[in-house]
Amino acid sequence: MTLKQCIDSALKNNIQVKQAGLQADAGAVNLKQAKANMLPDLNGGFGYGLNQGRNVDPLTNNYINQKLSSSNVSLSSGITLFNGMRLQNLVKQNSFTYNAYQMDLQQQKDNLTLNVILAYLQVLNNEDVLVTSKAQAEVTTKQVERMGILVREGASANYLLAELKGQLANEEIAIINASTALQQSKLNLCQLMNIDYNSALQLEKADAVQDATAYNETPAEIYQSSLQNFALIKSGDLKVKAAEKGISVSRAGYFPTIRLNANLGSSYSSLAETLTPTTVTEVQTGSYVVIAGNQNQVLKQQQNYSSFKTGYIKQLNNNLGNFIGINMQVPIFNGFQTKNNVKLATLNFKNTQLESDNTKLLLKQSIEQAHLNMTAAYEKYKVLTEQVLNFEESFRAAEIRFNNGVINSTEYLISKNNLDRTRISLTQAKYEYNFRTRVLDYYKGK
Repeated sequence: MTLKQCIDSALKNNIQVKQAGLQADAGAVNLKQAKANMLPDLNGGFGYGLNQGRNVDPLTNNYINQKLSSSNVSLSSGITLFNGMRLQNLVKQNSFTYNAYQMDLQQQKDNLTLNVILAYLQVLNNEDVLVTSKAQAEVTTKQVERMGILVREGASANYLLAELKGQLANEEIAIINASTALQQSKLNLCQLMNIDYNSALQLEKADAVQDATAYNETPAEIYQSSLQNFALIKSGDLKVKAAEKGISVSRAGYFPTIRLNANLGSSYSSLAETLTPTTVTEVQTGSYVVIAGNQNQVLKQQQNYSSFKTGYIKQLNNNLGNFIGINMQVPIFNGFQTKNNVKLATLNFKNTQLESDNTKLLLKQSIEQAHLNMTAAYEKYKVLTEQVLNFEESFRAAEIRFNNGVINSTEYLISKNNLDRTRISLTQAKYEYNFRTRVLDYYKGK
């Protein structure tokens, strides 16, 4: 696997990254809702009921004493015209919060990426240590074989062979330790990627290890770069802005709320009838006039009708009514709720500012410590590079002299152990310097 493949696998499988992504998604939903709150609402209503006994006819408002079924439908809408800019400030607050969650997600990804890089380099480091340990053992094995021949031929003492075998045993133990460390580092890398442990995992080395060149940027320069690019710093600044808007949201409670409302409705009654004119007849009024001493009844014409139940849809059309109006609610006293909400929002704003300042302070201190560690690792690497060259020359001479019987095995082993330890130290110093520079790149937001 390449370094990029390991990082991509970790980002895909890591639970903390997924949780941060869900939090960012929730922030996006809250932002959409804050914007939607500025739109007018629209609600429909429908009701149907049965009445028995003495009731009020919903159409005539007359008392009746019979079975009645009734229904009503309505459509209402309203929009907030003014409420102290609360809705507008909520949109801005949720926008800052959403962007902060995005930065938190990026920070989770950056943290995981750095950990994968360090674990990846640790595997490569342990691989190089294992290779070096095996190479050391191969040199000692050849000397053991050579000394064995000399002992069998009587040209050398047996204790010299025993010393070399003891040295070989130490180096075989070092190989076992290096192999165990390598598998442990592979296990750590697999766990970061959230995949099954694979002891045969092979890593691409070409683009992962950087040359040990001087890191020229100062802690102050790195810190200034981190203020612009480090996701955690951006998140803190955005949360401060969101908390500041929270104060404006709370202050809206001091202002009146003005709403425009409209309503469209109609009703139905099972008692409603439609009358159709039919014939005209004359009926007595109960009054009379006297003509020539005779009483004559006064008649009037009466229009007769035929009736039938009015249909549901027709009643809705006939009874349709609408309303539009503006209402204003003025806060006079609410138990100091608004005042206390403003105080709490102000305290939250100050606390968020302190958290942001503390994050910057800790970041600055971490950068200073990381830069000091990097400088020490670089100086150590330079010294060990020179030391390896010197010990290689010393061991080359010691090996020639030992093979020719000029020096004893103790002197030879001292020279070899010095070179072996220094080579392993150089390998570790090279990777330690890579670790330190990667950490500084991380703080810069790279």
